[in-house]
Amino acid sequence: MNKLVGNKNEIISNIQMIREQLCDTANLESEQERLNQDLIALTDMTETCIAENARVSQDQMEYQKRYDGLVTRYDKTKEQYEAVTTKIKGSRSRNEQLGIFIDNLKGQNLIGKFDERLWCSLVDYITVYGKENIRVTFKDGTEIRV
Repeated sequence: MNKLVGNKNEIISNIQMIREQLCDTANLESEQERLNQDLIALTDMTETCIAENARVSQDQMEYQKRYDGLVTRYDKTKEQYEAVTTKIKGSRSRNEQLGIFIDNLKGQNLIGKFDERLWCSLVDYITVYGKENIRVTFKDGTEIRV
């Protein structure tokens, strides 16, 4: 912990730069809005297609082909919308995790004894490769060999 805390200003600065770049969801939100508008338009087109078939006598094979095409486009667009929504949620979650990590690290000074709360708030996992090769990975992704 003291190795991490000893470099905390540099680590916090690096995390904040990474956070700004990786957690920016503006482009994803624009894409999400565009896909949402496409879904609305495809829904309207499908409803119009169904209403037209109910009012006007037409070749049912052509109608079914047109309807199936609209449904296929809708399904693909919905799949893209859901993927973008998942990315946005993941990015926001990562942003929140990094923010908590920064806040916990800012408030820390060098420690003299084990602090369970600090340990749980900063450490993600430990990997033991051998007796002389143990690595602590913190929640921001920083890895320190101990």
